[in-house]
Amino acid sequence: MKRFIQTLKNIYKIEDLRIRIINTLGFILIYRLGSYVVLPGVDPSQLSQLQAQTQDGILGLLNMFSGGAFSNASIFALGIMPYISASIVVQLLGVAVPYFQKLQKEGESGRKKINQITRYLTVLITGAQAPAYIANLTTQLPPEAISPFDPMATSPTTFFIISSVIILVSGTMFVMWLGERITDKGIGNGISLLIMVGIIAQLPFAIFAEFIARMEEQGGGLVVFLAELVILMSVIVLCVMLVQGTRRIPVQFAKRVVGNKQYGGVRQYIPLKVNSAGVMPIIFAQAIMFVPITLVGFADSDALTGVAAVFSDFHGFWYNVVFATLIILFTYFYTAITVNPNQMAEDMKKNGGFIPGVKPGKRTAEFIDNIMSRITLPGSLFLAFVAVMPAIVSQFGVTGQFAQFFGGTSLLIMVGVVLDTLQQIESHLLMRHYDGLTKSGRIKGRRSMGMTG
Repeated sequence: MKRFIQTLKNIYKIEDLRIRIINTLGFILIYRLGSYVVLPGVDPSQLSQLQAQTQDGILGLLNMFSGGAFSNASIFALGIMPYISASIVVQLLGVAVPYFQKLQKEGESGRKKINQITRYLTVLITGAQAPAYIANLTTQLPPEAISPFDPMATSPTTFFIISSVIILVSGTMFVMWLGERITDKGIGNGISLLIMVGIIAQLPFAIFAEFIARMEEQGGGLVVFLAELVILMSVIVLCVMLVQGTRRIPVQFAKRVVGNKQYGGVRQYIPLKVNSAGVMPIIFAQAIMFVPITLVGFADSDALTGVAAVFSDFHGFWYNVVFATLIILFTYFYTAITVNPNQMAEDMKKNGGFIPGVKPGKRTAEFIDNIMSRITLPGSLFLAFVAVMPAIVSQFGVTGQFAQFFGGTSLLIMVGVVLDTLQQIESHLLMRHYDGLTKSGRIKGRRSMGMTG
């Protein structure tokens, strides 16, 4: 406790870090307040049916990503997911389309152009999703709950539909702007922090609902609830191991003599992460799995049939098989675009380094690529397993809300973003020659979602 208090004092002493933390908290507060601002013309007292619809299933996941704004018919109802979807499309185009490949190689100017294209695409995606959300909203709420400027209206007016679509698009763009401001003026990755805050906001309600459900059982309810908490903590530990796990490659540096000084001649290690992609594969896969429910207008999954019904039941077998497969594929894809063995081999060669027993240059790049392929496979399988954990625990009677925190996107995002943010805070402390957050002074994080401009 004494060390923790001293760390808080050290953080307060660093003006830049203090201002960044205050800015971050301020932007997050704006985001949370906005999630309770209901669309103009909607009666907030009659949202119970919409909130009941988003208690479980795929709409429950959408509601979790928006921090409850979806079920509140908020101006931020669609949250940041349209921006995530746009970023996925642009990154995929960067692999397949020469124009985007050229932009990626143009440095800062190319990055700005890509960010601009991503924003335009976000507007288009949100513009397509907003009418579907309004359509679902009008079916879930009684006619008297939607009567803007006309108490006698029995159905939504054209003005209400158009204005609500514009507000929803503007809300998503504002959330995107908040995320970018956090990245620039705050601490941590803004988009990831907003998603994490929305998820954490649902956690107390999920725990309370699970506690009530277990207490209503006859005999052993409290014991089962405590056992669930123990399992949850165990899964959190596994997620931390997944985020921080590395494989170290030894690199020997040749001796060099410059003047009267000798350089090199030491052995160092390159840490290769078991999960270099972080939570991005899950976020990518989850965004794709949201497509069916979006195409059918956010309809109740119980009323769907065929393929739409299969891919709208996130507890279903085929949903989770496809979900896990996409995660594995995206893990390899995102690792390939974030880890460049050729560049690593070239940098080692320029600095007089080599891997013992491996020739510098092309052979070193091939060696690193083989190592990455081997460690990525178990990392991707474990990532997929953690992602489908909510579907597994739901088979044992865990409520839908609480089951979402037994792995899946929610838990990995929380673990990864917290570690990333703490790592940035620790870097500020160590640069100012203060003690870090841990005794070792090292927190292994990873860049959560490097998609903001």
